[in-house]
Amino acid sequence: MGRSARRRKEFQLMTSLPHARRRPVRVRRVDDCQTLAELFEHCLPAFGGAFLRRIYGILDRAIGLGCPLTLAVAGPVTVSGQHQTWLIPLLETGWVAYLSTTDAVCYHDGHRSLTGHRDHPVFEVPIFGDDAALRQERTIRVTDMAFDEEVLLDQDRFLTAMLQRPEFQRRMTGTELRYRLGAYYAAEERKQGVPEGLLAACHRLAIPVFVGAPGDGSVFLNSMKLWAMREAGLIGEYGFDLDLHGEVFEACAYHYWGLFDHPAHALGTWILGGGVPKNFNLQPEPALGQVLGLEGVRGYQFDVQIVTAPVTDGSLSSCPPAEAVTWGKVDAASYQQTTESMQADYSVVMPFLVKALLDRRAAYAARAAEMGEEALFAEDPRARGYLRPRAGYRLFEKREELRRRLLEAVRNNRAWLLETLQYPLARGAA
Repeated sequence: MGRSARRRKEFQLMTSLPHARRRPVRVRRVDDCQTLAELFEHCLPAFGGAFLRRIYGILDRAIGLGCPLTLAVAGPVTVSGQHQTWLIPLLETGWVAYLSTTDAVCYHDGHRSLTGHRDHPVFEVPIFGDDAALRQERTIRVTDMAFDEEVLLDQDRFLTAMLQRPEFQRRMTGTELRYRLGAYYAAEERKQGVPEGLLAACHRLAIPVFVGAPGDGSVFLNSMKLWAMREAGLIGEYGFDLDLHGEVFEACAYHYWGLFDHPAHALGTWILGGGVPKNFNLQPEPALGQVLGLEGVRGYQFDVQIVTAPVTDGSLSSCPPAEAVTWGKVDAASYQQTTESMQADYSVVMPFLVKALLDRRAAYAARAAEMGEEALFAEDPRARGYLRPRAGYRLFEKREELRRRLLEAVRNNRAWLLETLQYPLARGAA
């Protein structure tokens, strides 16, 4: 066989592989698109736009398959009002199983419901303004969002008053703390006549809210204040305590539910920003498979992330789903078709992504009203995933049952687990 013939054969073999098949570039004029969904599918052919198109396509596929999604959000989404523009509408679809975020997101969520601050306590300021002047005015800035220092002081008073209530005087997981906090926020929002916040929405939908670093935020700082006052003899008993073991185990129980109990037998994750929320969201698989040694545990089948960190900085925030495959956190069998990472500011693209997905859901709902759900599902099976009940999974209400199921699996793995308790430690450690 001559050199040219060998090259032709090698090229034919290479281009026949699934990851190397040629995909024709077909586009559509933007003024021929009727919805954002069509624009995402047909008007983002290349470069950064193609990353966004692929992320939309993966989410469309995961939602259409009825796959429960977990959501990791880092960044000040509540102080900036983003929770009310795109995050709560996304949670109200019923697609999201649970949320991983920061303590700060939960803390700032309460500002708009505070007595005396209901009239727009958060306002815009220049990013490159005079911060010394803002400090003199007792104005606190978060990028281009700002509020008076008194807002924080009142938020602290609210939290310490709440944490002294009888129902908090015991050990509980952070998910229960934030579920109860959501109920208190909801009551304040109704009293003040202001729009619903993030934790109130999660309480209404029974969506668990995880915070992987609870000590790094002001909700817990206010608990520390009460603890310190008790230790100093300034107040009587203060019994609140966070059950971190129980919280991590609860996240594992939800992952186990998604893999073995939910009809999809798979999970997807949507990561916005990086840091601890991302890491906590990815930890259940190694906790279940590597640490607890349970068989059949897989990582996320779908994984999309939007993060500003460049992949070369070596941080967890920047590592792409392919790297998570090596840890078992993402499914190795499908990651080349079902994962994507885009370097971007998620605040720029999320309103458009969510709106496009909601437009698709609305289109399916209109078709279902016209022809009936079962006929629509037979015609287009993806409609079933899009039109899953808006009430959602309400996993917080099922957490005790799911924790018991996972504990039974741990109990049944007794022999393997007992073998892991021994290691030849060096002598002399104090």
